[in-house]
Amino acid sequence: MTDRSVTQSDIKSKLSYDPITGLFRWINSKSTNIANGSIAGSLNPNGYIYIGLYRHKYRAHRLAWIYMTGKEPENQIDHINGVRSDNRFSNLRLASNLKNTRNRGINSNNKSGYRGVSWSSSANKWVAHGMAKGKRKNLGYFETAELASQAFEKYAKQNHGEFYRDNS
Repeated sequence: MTDRSVTQSDIKSKLSYDPITGLFRWINSKSTNIANGSIAGSLNPNGYIYIGLYRHKYRAHRLAWIYMTGKEPENQIDHINGVRSDNRFSNLRLASNLKNTRNRGINSNNKSGYRGVSWSSSANKWVAHGMAKGKRKNLGYFETAELASQAFEKYAKQNHGEFYRDNS
């Protein structure tokens, strides 16, 4: 994404947005390659939809926020259900970086299959860990990854509020 600002009127002059479906469609297209009414944007390898507008590429969820509110988001936009291509307005919310990471799925290098759980070779057990005030917090050592996951889930429910996302 670029740091070029785009306004609500810029977006509305080129695109229509359906907040129920989360889809953008081209309007007033002067390009021979783009038909009016066609769906705008393309899916990138990270799962976000990007839309080229005024010679810059923008993430569709940020355009949706500006389209609906008239304001550039002050921070990040979180997809509540974790699906990066689901740009329905009801699925978008403002989030700090910390809160946005709390709603993340499992990292690709995770070996336990659970968020907040890893193997401790020194203890020869599974360890659960969470984040508190920017610091990693040890939640205990467990015989199984499932038990460690239960400890993480309990901690996350208590500490992550509306950004809590279970391991299922």
